[in-house]
Amino acid sequence: MLNGVFMKHFIALIATAAAVCGFAPLANAQDKTTNAPAKIETATFGGGCFWCAEAIFQRIPGVKTVTSGYAGGTVPNPSYEQVHTGTTGHAEVIQITYDPAILSYDKILEIFWEADDPTTLNRQGNDEGPQYRSIILYSDDAQKKAAEASKAAAAKKFTKKIVTEIVPLNAFYSAEDYHKNYYNQHKDDGAYCQFVIGPHLQKLIREGVIPQGK
Repeated sequence: MLNGVFMKHFIALIATAAAVCGFAPLANAQDKTTNAPAKIETATFGGGCFWCAEAIFQRIPGVKTVTSGYAGGTVPNPSYEQVHTGTTGHAEVIQITYDPAILSYDKILEIFWEADDPTTLNRQGNDEGPQYRSIILYSDDAQKKAAEASKAAAAKKFTKKIVTEIVPLNAFYSAEDYHKNYYNQHKDDGAYCQFVIGPHLQKLIREGVIPQGK
């Protein structure tokens, strides 16, 4: 009986010492691991007007944020007007953050090939100029290899040559605020939204690229 009482006091003493020294109980350590935030990754690419690309990827499960911007050129902090002179080297692109547990980079690339025509050089529909070129900007070697492999696989589905650039991402410049969330804000009052973006979204929904109800 005495040994049992002694052991209880000894265990209580050890627990108190651990709390004083700042050691967290094992259960708390496990809770911290369980409650760790989900890993978020980034992808950057362009294919025509970023208003349309933004609207498409806002409707893809697993995408956390979509930011319209400029990349692929040499002029720092370009304006929309500068980019549309065609002399900055930049393309209209979007940069997305996504949860890889829900959406893989390979799946993003599959959607990219379906969303626009990668066989038209410096053009998407009526939007023409180098700022509208098809481009994938990779952040690391893994994204580069994935993009190259995906491009090779997609090439088998097109009768024309894919002209999409695959280049390193050196810098991404966020577009002006009035470009952001453009379709969602102007789908009922903007001609481009009503006659270009809206029908394109419906086409992608019919084809299963965008889930129903999005």
